[in-house]
Amino acid sequence: MCSTLKLLACLTFSFLFSTLPTEMNVTYITLDGHVEVEKYRYVYFVLMFTGYVLILSSNSTVFCLIVIHRNLHEPMYVFIAALLMNSMLFSTVVYPKLLIDFLSEKQIITFPLCLFQGFLFYSLSVSEFLLLAAMSYDRYVSICKPLQYPTIMRKTKVTVFLVLSWLLPACHIVVPAVGFAHLKLCSFTLKGIYCNTSVNYNFCVISRALYVYGLVVLFNLSLLPMVFILFTYTMIIIVACRSGGDVRRKAAQTCLPHLLVLLNYSCLLTYDVIIVRLKSDISKTVSFVMTLQIIMYSPLFNPIIYGLKMKEIYKHLKRLFCHARGK
Repeated sequence: MCSTLKLLACLTFSFLFSTLPTEMNVTYITLDGHVEVEKYRYVYFVLMFTGYVLILSSNSTVFCLIVIHRNLHEPMYVFIAALLMNSMLFSTVVYPKLLIDFLSEKQIITFPLCLFQGFLFYSLSVSEFLLLAAMSYDRYVSICKPLQYPTIMRKTKVTVFLVLSWLLPACHIVVPAVGFAHLKLCSFTLKGIYCNTSVNYNFCVISRALYVYGLVVLFNLSLLPMVFILFTYTMIIIVACRSGGDVRRKAAQTCLPHLLVLLNYSCLLTYDVIIVRLKSDISKTVSFVMTLQIIMYSPLFNPIIYGLKMKEIYKHLKRLFCHARGK
């Protein structure tokens, strides 16, 4: 009886120890895009932490002003609030992990978390693009069809635009994220400071189906919205040139901030493509600096542009700061 129990105990322990490594077998990816992080880790941390605080505070201030004041509950300002919230979410996807990496001995991330970060990064990036497209449509209706504006831009339509701006990118990008999870890794070093499409170069074999699907996503979520945005602003310019001074003034005041944000975002999107495609042809330092610009400029740029250039928002901001100074 004792020998039987010993045999069962041995078999049980051997089974547990044989299965333990497979359960604890976690694939880690090294983020190799950092430059002299051992030497400048605290400088990087202070700079990026300050940037993150500024992004959250500036975006949330303008966002709260739009939510609080009823005269800002118009479609144009609702889209601006959504864009600012998107910027805060985008920054939260990248900054906390980046700050942890600056203070860590090793800059690593698990493969599933890497895919999840990449999914959120591109999903929110495309959402910003679609929100800018919705803004361009709102300005097109406001300037080209002013009498029909209240009936066209109803609350229901605005809600649909907002939901689609976040839902469509997520539904498109979740497919390659799931597909990548089943591909075999041949390299465990990522040439970047966060997970982006550079992870494609880590796989042994790239699925042709996923590659074709990526082109479809690029067409649906980038090229089509860009063509639509160009069309709407072209029509706005044509109508503004044919109309009087009031229409031109309205077009300049309301469309200029959107165009500046669109130009800034397009440049940063181009940056990201250049970094991924020319990773081996540009120096590590240049790549590092360009990557920091991608994650810092747009989230900081948006609230400044809308806070200073949008007349109604600027009024409330000025009143807020004057009230705070008085106290």
